[in-house]
Amino acid sequence: MHGTLPYLEQTDFPAINRHTLEILQVNLGYLCNLSCTHCHVNAGPKRTELMGKETVDLVLDFIKRENIHTLDLTGGAPEMNPHFTYLVMQARAMGVTVIDRCNLVILEEPGFEDMAGFLAANKVVITASLPCYLEDNVDKQRGKGTFNSSLSALKKLNSLGFGQADSDLQLNLVFNPQGIDLPPEQKALEKAYKEHLQVHYGIVFNKLFALTNLPVQRFGSMLISKGLFNDYLQLLKDNYRSENLSSVMCRNTLSVDWQGFVYDCDFNQMLQLPLGANPVNKTHLSDLIDTSLLTGSAINIRQHCYGCTAGQGSSCGGALD
Repeated sequence: MHGTLPYLEQTDFPAINRHTLEILQVNLGYLCNLSCTHCHVNAGPKRTELMGKETVDLVLDFIKRENIHTLDLTGGAPEMNPHFTYLVMQARAMGVTVIDRCNLVILEEPGFEDMAGFLAANKVVITASLPCYLEDNVDKQRGKGTFNSSLSALKKLNSLGFGQADSDLQLNLVFNPQGIDLPPEQKALEKAYKEHLQVHYGIVFNKLFALTNLPVQRFGSMLISKGLFNDYLQLLKDNYRSENLSSVMCRNTLSVDWQGFVYDCDFNQMLQLPLGANPVNKTHLSDLIDTSLLTGSAINIRQHCYGCTAGQGSSCGGALD
């Protein structure tokens, strides 16, 4: 089936090359307590893929050797990996900035009651998914009751100092569209989020990241099932902006899967597209002896790359413009 999908066919997306490596984005596994409709990982409670201790140590050795300044942890729910706290503590001991891509609900689950305190104690940057500030929309996208659980988690994080004006504990929220639309303008949306969450729930946060849904895995399958895949891809192409090319995340980031294989980005990881423009085999983290050779190398591109360059642009840090 994959061979017939448009994003794996020949692409007319412009060729792009890598800059200096700065960020390592590590997927600790596809296990998650939620099964969100917009998930490009197809994560969920029944997934069993989890990064083992040996690979975690390989990640830490790589970070130390390459002087990586930011470790971006994702999943699934990265906190569900049994080696999550070990990895965070070891990376922070090296002075590395650690980002936890948190779904918020996990902080309210049995067995994770102390996770928020751990994240605060280690000054982890929390980038939390809250695809809307309205209950019905969030529950529709993420499951019944997830909005109220998310609010409880946010209040807990606020009480620990996250998102507060006088604190160095960063709390960022992530917006995803409900359907086949591009995100609205990020600054205006951030203002609306902050006003609504403050007025109605007394919740504060630092920044809002507006992300475009990419037609990959669960979201891509939904588009195909509804006959909307080609329409959505055309929307992305129609809104392509060349000025976004210089800021796409694959320029300075490597994506590592739960087995230690390396990709140009998290989306390519989900599509199993190996690192680089014309690779024969997938590259493992243990094979990257000299990452300086990556600088200037071609990135593996396909049609889904239009998602990162459409409109205001989209990356793991939100809009590009």
